[in-house]
Amino acid sequence: MPTIDEVFMQEAIRQAQMAFLKDEVPVGAVIVHQNKVIARAYNQVELLKDPTAHAEMLAITQATSFLSSKWLQECTMYVTIEPCSMCAGALVLARIKRLCFGAGDPKTGGCGSIVNIADHEKLNHRIEIKRAINEAQCGSLLSEFFQKKRKQAQELTN
Repeated sequence: MPTIDEVFMQEAIRQAQMAFLKDEVPVGAVIVHQNKVIARAYNQVELLKDPTAHAEMLAITQATSFLSSKWLQECTMYVTIEPCSMCAGALVLARIKRLCFGAGDPKTGGCGSIVNIADHEKLNHRIEIKRAINEAQCGSLLSEFFQKKRKQAQELTN
C-alpha cells in the first residue's frame, strides 16, 4: 500500500509527464493543503520563454492565489526533482511547511545537493524536507528526456 507521500508524488509525476510530452524538462509539482491538491504545474520555460517558469514557481503562484495568502505555512509541495536555489528560495519566502522531492539534483540542487537554502540556519524559515520519494521513477523520466535530447542533437550533426 503506497504512503500518502507516494500518492501525491504520483500527481507530480503526471505533471512531469505532461512537460515531457511538450518537450519541456520533465519536472512536475503539486501543492497540498489539508490533504487536497490545490496547485498543479510543470516546467514551462520553453513555452513561456521564461527562465523562472519552473514547476515549483508556477505551483507557488497557483497555491497562494487559491489560499488568498502569500504564506503556505500549512502546505506540502511534492516535486519530482530537488528544487534549484531559485525555487528553494521562493519556498522559504512562501514559508511552506514541507517539501517532498523525488530525485536529487547533483548539478543545481538547492535543498542539500549543492546548497541547502531550504534548511539554512541564517534564514528566517526552515522547511521540513523528505527526499527520495519514488526516486527511481522521477529520475528515469529525466534520464529518458535528456537521452532523447542528446540523440536528437546527434542526428542533427550527422
